[in-house]
Amino acid sequence: MADALAPGQASGRDRARTRWTLLLPRVRRHKGLLIGLGIVLFLLLVALFQNTLAPQNPIQINILYALQGPGPAHWMGTDQYGRDVYSRVVHGSRISLSVGAISVGIAATAGTAVGLVAGYYGGPLDNLLMRIIDVLLAFPGILLALGIVSLLGPSLHNLMIAVGTAGIPLYARLVRGCVLVAREQLYVEAARAIGVPVRMILARHILPNVVAPIIVAATLGMGTAILSAASLSFIGLGSQPPTPEWGRMLSEGRDYLRGAWWISTFPGLAIMLTVLGVNLLGDGLRDVLDPRLRI
Repeated sequence: MADALAPGQASGRDRARTRWTLLLPRVRRHKGLLIGLGIVLFLLLVALFQNTLAPQNPIQINILYALQGPGPAHWMGTDQYGRDVYSRVVHGSRISLSVGAISVGIAATAGTAVGLVAGYYGGPLDNLLMRIIDVLLAFPGILLALGIVSLLGPSLHNLMIAVGTAGIPLYARLVRGCVLVAREQLYVEAARAIGVPVRMILARHILPNVVAPIIVAATLGMGTAILSAASLSFIGLGSQPPTPEWGRMLSEGRDYLRGAWWISTFPGLAIMLTVLGVNLLGDGLRDVLDPRLRI
């Protein structure tokens, strides 16, 4: 049985290596993808080296320096409590990126599992799982996340769970559609015919064929997750004071927009730059990985 399957497996691996080798020139030619990748890598470096780039304590209160404008001592000014806005923005990068990555990880993992099972088995199980997904789809994503975090209570961990749960239907529908096509391929039929266990078929033969759409969806979904998390923090249902989270910083500075615009402006620009970079990267990956598009 191993000998009968070995040629198909080898050719599949060869095709995968060839496909990724051919993608590299397309990546180099796609300017939007390279710009997005550069922005994301820059933000990752800021998050990793936040203590070096911003050595000041982001939660230390000093009323004597409250509401100072941008200057040599405080590049982005200080907030109403005298905290350095630059330090808070830099330290907030790790929080916001972590929230986006973990939320997308929850959504992609759960959604992929549901999509694989529903698409492969079909029948009553598929109908049951898809009706549950339809119930989740009946609510707008931000509204569903708002309801979940309201039930669980306002905190950063509950925020990630809520945003991740709201994103599950997207991945479930996407993966199910890909599996419905992949399960009819000859190599899957051959694996079933020789008695390969279902879990091995799903893990080794079907899942690799749906990885590319998942990567694209996850990259694009991370920008949405960061925006949703910032929105919920803005209304007080996400991170709690004194956490330097960008959405929370926007909320804290909204009462000072006339006289101290920098409190909200710089966190807002950080959110905009992050979402822009992630979206450019996601759009670029979609263009590069889609065989119907030629770059």
